[in-house]
Amino acid sequence: MHARRRPAADPLIVTVAPVGAELTPGQTPHLAVTPAQLGDVAAKTRAAGAALIHVHCRNDDGTNTHDVARFRAAYEAIRAAGDLIVQFSTGGAIGMTPLERAAPLALRPEMATLTCGSVNFGDDVFENSFPIMRGLLAEMQRFGVMPELEIFDRGHLSNVLLLVQQGHLTLPQHVDFVLGVPGALDASIENLVECVRALPAGCTWSVAGIGRMQLPLAVTAIAMGGHVRVGLEDNIYYSKGRLATNEELVARVVRVASELGRPVATPGEARRILRLAAAG
Repeated sequence: MHARRRPAADPLIVTVAPVGAELTPGQTPHLAVTPAQLGDVAAKTRAAGAALIHVHCRNDDGTNTHDVARFRAAYEAIRAAGDLIVQFSTGGAIGMTPLERAAPLALRPEMATLTCGSVNFGDDVFENSFPIMRGLLAEMQRFGVMPELEIFDRGHLSNVLLLVQQGHLTLPQHVDFVLGVPGALDASIENLVECVRALPAGCTWSVAGIGRMQLPLAVTAIAMGGHVRVGLEDNIYYSKGRLATNEELVARVVRVASELGRPVATPGEARRILRLAAAG
């Protein structure tokens, strides 16, 4: 008797998250602070196999900003560097107002993240009440931006279903499980499997493991048919004590995917998988 053949997984979408809001220039010399540096990261990670870039912006001194002009400069630099899908963060940094967090959506990136619930974030609280989520979704719809639903805790999936019931979201969507933030759901293979089992039918998904769990969760996602997010926002080390670059982290998961027989998506293929219109 022959075993039933499982359907082939989609090509692997590799997202790079190069900056984030928590990392400081003193922690790594590889932090992309300026728009020109983000453009350089985009070019190098595209060459390494990334299809999508998740964008936070910084001022020249390294502090966080959601200034629209800064995002515009970063967007232009990334676009000039290649054809990566550009995804803006609407999470911003702790303490930013919902209006600040939404402002760059007016630039009409292809995608933007929506964190689907409030969560402890170290000693702080990352607030994402239903009014905040509904407001961000309304702005995404206004500017034609596709959301990526960020799930930091298992209950955030229940929040997604409530947003669907209220008419603020339709399914399927693309979901990113962000596991390992202190105060949120632990980064474990067991937690990832349970989250994937709870996904609404038809949704695509990726995982962002924080710290040393970035690689184990990425390998698990590759084997499970999901997608991966890597980059300095989530993990600054290539190995114990050795700082990484974004392009090294991308190249490593591309190499692992090759060993596992999983092809890597180009930006064009990723747009098809994510149901995005072709970039104009």
